[in-house]
Amino acid sequence: MVGGGQLARMTAAAAVGLGATFRVLSESENESAALVTHDVTVGSHLSLSDISAFAAGCDVITFDHEHVPGPILAKLESDGILVRPGGGALRYTQDKLAMRERLIELGVPCPRFAPVSTLADVAAFARGTWPVVLKAVSGGYDGKGVWVCESAEEAEEVLALGIALMAEEFVPFRRELAALVARSPSGQGAAYPVVQTVQVDGICREVIAPAPGLDPDVAVEAEAMALKIAAELGVTGLLAVELFETADGLLVNELALRPHNTGHWTIEGARTSQFEQHLRAVLDLPLGSPALAAPYTAMANVLGGDDGASRFDIYDRYLHVMAADPAVKIHIYGKEVRPGRKIGHVTVPGDGARSDPAELADRARRAASYLRWGKEDGD
Repeated sequence: MVGGGQLARMTAAAAVGLGATFRVLSESENESAALVTHDVTVGSHLSLSDISAFAAGCDVITFDHEHVPGPILAKLESDGILVRPGGGALRYTQDKLAMRERLIELGVPCPRFAPVSTLADVAAFARGTWPVVLKAVSGGYDGKGVWVCESAEEAEEVLALGIALMAEEFVPFRRELAALVARSPSGQGAAYPVVQTVQVDGICREVIAPAPGLDPDVAVEAEAMALKIAAELGVTGLLAVELFETADGLLVNELALRPHNTGHWTIEGARTSQFEQHLRAVLDLPLGSPALAAPYTAMANVLGGDDGASRFDIYDRYLHVMAADPAVKIHIYGKEVRPGRKIGHVTVPGDGARSDPAELADRARRAASYLRWGKEDGD
């Protein structure tokens, strides 16, 4: 796996159960996955020589992020290295404009969009109606590279950054959903139940699986849409499709071709975790069951606070969280704590007696808050 972040760290744990030899190309020995993986190569995902040397010792390579340049991916594939997902599919997560154009070709509903490079372009797109969403065509993630502009003056500030941008309509959605699917080289597909997500400042904060009160027909539509996208884009491995649920139906917001934050609940809440599923797919093994292991599961991200706590202070807070709610499952990524940085997550699976999704979400939220702040009433 190219990339040494928390996704690689959790994929490494899944590889143990499969008996797969798992190697990581990490930018440093202190990255999240490098701290727990036996076979670590330190190198850059921006270096063809580093990735080529790493890939030479692998049967197949995959990724925990989308930032390997397209020319490097093309060279690896031309050299006969199995790259899953391939560069052709990854292009649509690296270039948001290309992704939107391709989805429209496929008849997939998306927000109205257009490339923009001047204030006149943005004004013409806005048609006098604000806000307008500006997005970096490449390089954005976790809210970075996305600006909700309330006025022409705010748009002008973003344009001054001098990067390639696209404009999208601001969507008054009811809620945000995510559909997670897997696809193997043999063409087998599997779809997890559609989940509800809560995003704050562009960062996923909470997930409830399955999405409470979602019309079964809409759930089937979302799963079918995600499977169609995976097949048409030639995805191998996981595909996460972030969706807006609106009064007029579903709109696709973003795509990710890898394990995804909205699928962390699957470790405890599904028969097959997203991390094992990704490995099964890229190794062309039969896919595992994506069925629920609990009626509902809630997940909340643990963010770094600004109280000066270190990652070692977080462990001192385990005593309270574990004693207060023994059903809470804690996953800490071994990352240095910085304000607002994702440093872990907690999940709370329901059972027959305690499966109210609102209650599960509240329990997950309180546990994550205590791990972040040392108290349960923080943000």
